[in-house]
Amino acid sequence: MCGIVGGIAQRNVVPILMEGLRRLEYRGYDSAGLAVVNGEQVFRKRALGKVSVLQEMIDQDPVGGTLGIAHTRWATHGKPSTDNAHPHISRDSVAVVHNGIIENHDLLRTSLKENGYHFTSETDTEVIVHKIHDQLQESPDLLTAVKKTVKTLEGAYALGVVSKDQPDTLVTCRKGSPLVIGVGIGEYFIASDVAALLPVTQRFIFLEEGDIAELKVDSLVIYDKTDHIVERPIKESQLTADAVEKGPYRHYMLKEIYEQPWAITQTLEGRFVDNRFQDNAFGHKAAEVFDSIKSVQILACGTSYHAGLVAKYWFEKFARVPCNIDVASEFRYRNPVIQPDTLVVTISQSGETADTLAALLEAKKLGVKYALTICNAPESSLVRESDLVLMTRAGPEIGVASTKAFTTQLVSLLMLVIAVGRRFQLTEEIEQHISSELFALPGNLEKVLQLDQQIQNLSEQFAEKQNALFLGRGTQYPIAMEGALKLKEISYIHAEAYPAGELKHGPLALIDAEMPVITVAPNNSLLEKLKSNMQEVSARGGQLIVFMDESLETEPAENVQIIKVPKVANVVSPIIYTIPLQLLSYHVAVLKGTDVDQPRNLAKSVTVE
Repeated sequence: MCGIVGGIAQRNVVPILMEGLRRLEYRGYDSAGLAVVNGEQVFRKRALGKVSVLQEMIDQDPVGGTLGIAHTRWATHGKPSTDNAHPHISRDSVAVVHNGIIENHDLLRTSLKENGYHFTSETDTEVIVHKIHDQLQESPDLLTAVKKTVKTLEGAYALGVVSKDQPDTLVTCRKGSPLVIGVGIGEYFIASDVAALLPVTQRFIFLEEGDIAELKVDSLVIYDKTDHIVERPIKESQLTADAVEKGPYRHYMLKEIYEQPWAITQTLEGRFVDNRFQDNAFGHKAAEVFDSIKSVQILACGTSYHAGLVAKYWFEKFARVPCNIDVASEFRYRNPVIQPDTLVVTISQSGETADTLAALLEAKKLGVKYALTICNAPESSLVRESDLVLMTRAGPEIGVASTKAFTTQLVSLLMLVIAVGRRFQLTEEIEQHISSELFALPGNLEKVLQLDQQIQNLSEQFAEKQNALFLGRGTQYPIAMEGALKLKEISYIHAEAYPAGELKHGPLALIDAEMPVITVAPNNSLLEKLKSNMQEVSARGGQLIVFMDESLETEPAENVQIIKVPKVANVVSPIIYTIPLQLLSYHVAVLKGTDVDQPRNLAKSVTVE
C-alpha cells in the first residue's frame, strides 16, 4: 500500500526522502512524488511510474530544502496519473501526503467547492489539504488547523503536512494507518515503516491510534486522541540498513526464499527449555489464557489465511481443539456467532492488515475475552490490540509475494498447537515428536533448497502456459492454494488449487496437454487416494508435475515428471513442500520477465479495506 516519508533537519532532506521512497517500493505503488519547503515556497515534483522516474526529474531540475514530505501512491480513488499522485497542494501554500481512505470525501468536496476551492485530482486526499488550508484562514497555526481538520474526517489516514508559512514545522498524525517517527540528532523523520529510515536512524517512536505530532528541528510534541500531550517511548530497532538490501541475489524474493532456514531458526530461538515449548513465549498471561479457552477462531487474509488453514488441520488432528477459520474480510459481514471463551488468533506479516484488524475489533465487540496475534512487526496495530503475541522474527520481507513470513507463521502456529493442545488431548509423546521435527526443520529446508536448479529447469515448461492447476490433500491442500497464489501473483498465470478429491467434481474437465497439474505428494495416509487422482490426470493427457517424498517408488510415465523431496515427518511436511512451490513460481516469473518483487496491481501491506 502507499508509502510516506518526511523529514525536518538542518540539511537537505531530498536525498533522504528519495532513499526512503526506494525502500518503500516493496509496498506496491503506481506513482511517486515529493514536496519541499524552501524559503517561502513549496516545490513539488510528481511522476507516474517508478521512483527512478521521479529521480530523473530531480536530477534534471534539482530541488532542495530542510523540510519535506514524499509519497509512493497505490491508486484507490482515481486512476494512476500525475494529477492523482501525491503530494497534493492547496493554493501553493500547504502540502499533504496521505495513506488510507477518507470515506466522507464526497461530502467534504462539495462543501469545499462551495467555499471556492478548485480540485485538480480525483483523489480523496485532496479534500484534506484544502480543508487544512481552509482552517488556516481562521487560525494561522498549522498544528491547530490539522487538529480541526482530522475531526471532520471519517475513515483511515496517516498524514504528513507542511506549509510554506511555517517552514520550521512538520505535522503528522495517524488513525487506522501505520506511521513511525524516526529520531535523529537535531532532526526528525516520519515514515510508513522503519525500513524507509534505517539509513538515517535506528531510533523510532511508534505513534498510537489518534496521535498527532508536531515536529521541529529541536522539539517533538505528541498529542493523543484526547488532545493531551503524551510521551511515547523511543524504541531501538535491531534492523540495519543492509538488512533490506538484496545482496548477491537477483531479487528480494529469491533472497527471502533462501533466508527461510535462518528465519525459522530465529523463530524457534529461546522458546524451548529442555526441548519443551514455553507458554510464556506468547506473553506472561499465556498459561492463564490457554487454561480458559475452549476453542480457537483464526482470522487472516491471503497467504496468512493459508497458514491458518493448515493450523486448523493441526489443531483438530493432533490436539482435538475445535478450530474455525475465516477470511478476515468476510468475518464482519456474516453476522458470526462466537463464544466468549474462544481464543481469537489473527495472523499478519505487517500487523496492519486493515481487514484483519477490523475483524479482531468485531470479535471483541461480540464479547470474546482473548486475542492472540502471530505477526512479524513489533509495535504494529494487531500487536497492540492483542492480549498475547508471538513475533515470527522473519526479518524484513520486501518481496510482495510472501515467502519466509509464511513459513515462520506455520512454525509459530505449530508452537501454538503445542501450547494450547496440552490443555486438550495433545499427548506428551506427540508434543515431543512435533518439537523434534521443528528443531530439524532448518536443516531439512537447506536440503530442499538444493532442488533449485532442478526446479529452474522445470520452469521452462511454463513459458507459454496460461493456466495451471494445483492439487493437494489434507494439510497439503492449503499448500496447493499457496502455490497457486504465488504463481498467479508474480507470473500472471491463471492458477487454481483444489483438494485432489474434488477433481471429478468439475476441474477434470479442464485437463488437457496445455494444462500443467502440480501435485504435492508427501508420504502420508492420503497418498494412495492422491495416486488415483494423479492417474486420472495422466490418462487424459495432462502434464503432471509431482513433488513427492524421496522414499516413494513410482512408475515412470511419459507425461509425468517427479521431483523428489527430502523425507520428513507428516506434521512439518506443509512447511517443507512450500519451498519447491515458491521456487517454481519464482523461476517461472523470471522466465516470463515480470516484475518479481513488485507485481502489478499488488501491495505488500493492505492497510485499507
